[in-house]
Amino acid sequence: MNTRAGGRSERVRRDFERIHGRAPEGVWAAPGRVNLIGEHTDYNDGFALPMALPQAAVAAVGRRTDGLLRLHSAQGDGRVTELRVADLAPGTVPGWARYPAGVVWALRERGLAAGGADLHLDSAVPTGAGLSSSAALECVVAVAYEELYGLGLGRPELARVAQYAENAFAGVPCGVMDQMASVCCAEGSALHLDSRSLEVRQVPFDLGGHGLRLLVLDTRVKHDLADGAYAALRAGCERAAGLLGLPALRDLAEAELDGALSRLPAELVPLVRHVVTENGRVERAVARLADGRPEALGPVLTEGHASLRDDYGVSCAETDLAVEAAVAAGALGARMTGGGFGGSVIALVRAGEAARVTAAVTQAFTAAGFGAPAALEAVPSAGARRVG
Repeated sequence: MNTRAGGRSERVRRDFERIHGRAPEGVWAAPGRVNLIGEHTDYNDGFALPMALPQAAVAAVGRRTDGLLRLHSAQGDGRVTELRVADLAPGTVPGWARYPAGVVWALRERGLAAGGADLHLDSAVPTGAGLSSSAALECVVAVAYEELYGLGLGRPELARVAQYAENAFAGVPCGVMDQMASVCCAEGSALHLDSRSLEVRQVPFDLGGHGLRLLVLDTRVKHDLADGAYAALRAGCERAAGLLGLPALRDLAEAELDGALSRLPAELVPLVRHVVTENGRVERAVARLADGRPEALGPVLTEGHASLRDDYGVSCAETDLAVEAAVAAGALGARMTGGGFGGSVIALVRAGEAARVTAAVTQAFTAAGFGAPAALEAVPSAGARRVG
């Protein structure tokens, strides 16, 4: 399967014509992402360093004048989901359709003239792998509607709309990092994101030029961030910030961490320690990339995984084993990426060792009785855009 958006646009256009009986007005793409470092920091107003993947959600879209929203997915059951935009409300749309429908609802909640449309979606972003498949669906609809309906929203505003759709319509209390990565990333760069101001900086990330590759090892353990665990973590962080008299944990300096932890209930200590030290890891990672030393990211990644495992408690046996096996086989560093509770691990490797590291992780999984992981290569790619 060709996962690159440009190579799929004509097929998606043809499928739209077959399903909806007319030509679309355009084809758009929005990528999934991997987060290099900065996990569970975005809803604490902190920092992150994601990059877009070549794998993207592609959507052919045409406006309608009758107020109907007609959704079809190449990954769905073959049926067209038909909704009235005026009737959209949280909790009324099940399954995958709640992500694109939620964006239309969120735009209308802002008082914007977002009307009906026919959509055909085809996503190459693996679902449940911690690679932001839902954000890709949201963001491709957001950028298509922005252009078709002339909404006048900038990229950060589109990301906020998509985040609001996921929070309020789909019921997942995520931060804004996934959506900002999907709409704002640039080819060949990682995105240094300030989640409070939404200020971004493109940080060159030339893997090939330094003889490196970034592997994504999907454990195939599916995560569901709507099951309450994610919300409980966020609530714990917000409670801790309140007890410390801070707007958000982002406002706690690493030098002040020990004193702050001594004033908190024991159950909140590891959450705060992770968030504050993770913000520090983002800054260290950005500095190493700015110095032209991407290979020096390795120890930062592995340190970040230990914090997610031991302090934040969002790893699992499969992701821990993948990290351990990758590092033992020669990876420069590895960590789980995404919200956790399964999903994927990233491993920074020298180009000549990619196959050996992948094989070592697969062998470790077999020995442990786990299903074989899926492997793909993460290449810093472009954010959401029109492709046809």
